[in-house]
Amino acid sequence: MGASKLHRWLALIIGVQLLLWFSSGLLMSILPIERVRGEHLVARDSGETLALAQQLVSPAAVLRAAPGLVRELRYTSLLGRPVAELTMADGTVRMHDALSGNAMASIDAPFAVKIARAAYRGTGAPPASAKLVRTASTEFRGKLPVWRVQFEDAETTRVFVLPDNGKIVGVRTGTWRLYDFFWGLHIMDWKNHENFNTPWMMAFAAGGLILAVAGVVLLYMRWPRRRRRKVRGVSKAAA
Repeated sequence: MGASKLHRWLALIIGVQLLLWFSSGLLMSILPIERVRGEHLVARDSGETLALAQQLVSPAAVLRAAPGLVRELRYTSLLGRPVAELTMADGTVRMHDALSGNAMASIDAPFAVKIARAAYRGTGAPPASAKLVRTASTEFRGKLPVWRVQFEDAETTRVFVLPDNGKIVGVRTGTWRLYDFFWGLHIMDWKNHENFNTPWMMAFAAGGLILAVAGVVLLYMRWPRRRRRKVRGVSKAAA
């Protein structure tokens, strides 16, 4: 097989993925990252603050009520309720009422919906439902289990709420799903959409480099000036 024919076959094979790289890269650069993150629909940080006039229970009292060693204690607010958030030595998180010091139950489905609805910035008040997710997926790979609150809006917005402290740790919208689909095509990880170092990615990247180098070599070999110099050399030899 000649160099020109080999180059054409290589261009045909690599060209499809090059087209996907360029088109997916263009789409991802066009979509505003704030919209991909769903910031226009959900405010992850509610910005709630504790009122100075509230008589909060002392840290010592909260620590005495804790079931074990505490690595971190912080006071925060959850839907207007003052909360003492404890991070235990094993990494688990517990919540205590910051007014009484009593332990609080984990976030249940109705409360998760309330948290997500309070953070929702979309139009109207679409129906919402919560489901406890226990397995990782391409949509969410963070800490599990997690409540997935789904709004029946135009973007099928999904808000992920941790059951141990009510934190919003993820927002997924139709724009995010479109971005994630093209991201998977871009990095050639069609299943998990997260591994940038797949064998396919490295093989096609190397193939693209070879294609470019081969194209430069062929261009040099077929450059008109070089052909004219050959013709002139033959003419002088004949004379």
